[in-house]
Amino acid sequence: MNPAIVIPSYWAEGDQPGALGERGVYDYTTPIDKPLPELESCLTSLDGVRGVIRVIVLVVAPPECEESARARVESICRAHPLLSTLVIGAREASHIECAVGRMAHHVTGETVSLRGYGAIKNMGLAVAAVFGHDVVVFLDDDEVVLDEDFLINAVFGLGSLTRQNLRILAKSGFFIDALDSPYAEPSEEWSEKYWSKAADFNRVMERAQTAGSRITRSNHLCGGCCALHAAAFSRVPFDPYITRGEDLDYVLNLRAFGMDAWFDNAWFVRAQPPEEMAPTPSIFMQDVHRWLYEYRKLDAINARRDLRTITAESLMPYPGNWLSSGVRRRVFQTALRRLVTGPDRLAYLRILTRGRYDADRFALSASTRYLSFAMVWPGIMTALWEDEVIQGAIRKTGEVRPLSAAADDTDPASAALPDTGAIPLVEGDER
Repeated sequence: MNPAIVIPSYWAEGDQPGALGERGVYDYTTPIDKPLPELESCLTSLDGVRGVIRVIVLVVAPPECEESARARVESICRAHPLLSTLVIGAREASHIECAVGRMAHHVTGETVSLRGYGAIKNMGLAVAAVFGHDVVVFLDDDEVVLDEDFLINAVFGLGSLTRQNLRILAKSGFFIDALDSPYAEPSEEWSEKYWSKAADFNRVMERAQTAGSRITRSNHLCGGCCALHAAAFSRVPFDPYITRGEDLDYVLNLRAFGMDAWFDNAWFVRAQPPEEMAPTPSIFMQDVHRWLYEYRKLDAINARRDLRTITAESLMPYPGNWLSSGVRRRVFQTALRRLVTGPDRLAYLRILTRGRYDADRFALSASTRYLSFAMVWPGIMTALWEDEVIQGAIRKTGEVRPLSAAADDTDPASAALPDTGAIPLVEGDER
């Protein structure tokens, strides 16, 4: 196998909260002048990992500070010469965007770009295709790898068949916190009664962690620790129209096109989230857009005879409860409770009086856009695969250091990963 590690890295000049629900507002961004950025710790942890072929760093920053962010990222990458880092900023992304624009000129919006969670993930897939990587391993820059066999674990079972003759093409690991726990911390606050997902998520996690086999079918995908085989990512793109939660949404996309996500309970990283987080109302409004959109999108998928039907019951205990019309009442109750308890009362008043209605209108109008884009995605990936012209253009400006001579075959750190597709034991094929 020929895996590439893809790391989206979000940067900003300072505190830029953005508008409520605005695309391009992220959970956190790294200040350009931060003494020890999360990306540095992430790359340091990768230095000892065996089998690293290429690390693709996607530089996500507003136009006014893109060059400064890029310079900082390049400086960090130069301190890790063994990782063969490829930096993808606005210049490199433009080559991909132009190629995609020619093939999908009728598709609405930015589908492959460095803005918006789903479009950013698609950019990572596109760059990997240009360089012929048959496996993409996504890693967040606020995570650190704890095992030199991280990549070996990433490709374990990928591409193999289960006992039910199902091929494993998309696999999720998980992250642990500072206390080595994979579970979410439940909220006891009165305002979060209808919005906290911790209890449902923990039931999903406990079932996977205590399963009798290492790999089981999953309703969950950890976007910061997941491995996608080319047979999956060249057929199914991430949804560029969703405001956040693109990783969980990818589970639905895979199922619609006849594939499943799988969970590996032996593959994990440590999450070290920074203090610089987006304001709570902005994240909440993005979630309002996200869940209303998911509800409408699921209806659009189930209306198509050429796609697999997905029921909320098949996604229990999480996220099934969030994919029905009841999510609108969750939004209303949570916004009202947060308005009462504060802070940010004005922001939640706006959400109650206008924001939730705008989000529902958007969900109705945009629910079929992803399906239109997904239909042209396989053609896009075929055209991009090992495109020498685009490769050359990206290498010219994106490579932090020249490619070294062929690595010594006796060096285990530079040896290519073998195909570790041993058939894993899998739980019964229950839907």
